Amino acid sequence: MIIDGAMGTMIQREFMEEEDFRGEILKDHDKPLKGNNDLLSVTRPDIIYKIHKLYLEAGADFVETNTFSGTTIAQADYHCEHLVHEINYQSALVARKACDDVGAATGIVLGIMVFANI
Repeated sequence: MIIDGAMGTMIQREFMEEEDFRGEILKDHDKPLKGNNDLLSVTRPDIIYKIHKLYLEAGADFVETNTFSGTTIAQADYHCEHLVHEINYQSALVARKACDDVGAATGIVLGIMVFANI
């Protein structure tokens, strides 16, 4: 079985700006959010989906959810503890959708590895 690769370096290749991390839901948030990669599963799920899909199309059998820092402790740095459940939930949905879409196109059953950070 082959697992995906580093999510952080793939996100860096997208040259995200503060607005990408904020999205509409955090446009007036009191702290900078750039670098809070897990938040992108909520604010820019299209980017996270794209990254999962790239790994799956390259031969990964499963992908990890984008939840490396999806904990209240890690999100406290950004004053985003209230979003931990949503970050983890949306991360799982995005990963599952990428697996389902690539699986439907290739006929291969693909899976996700969910980190229970809630």
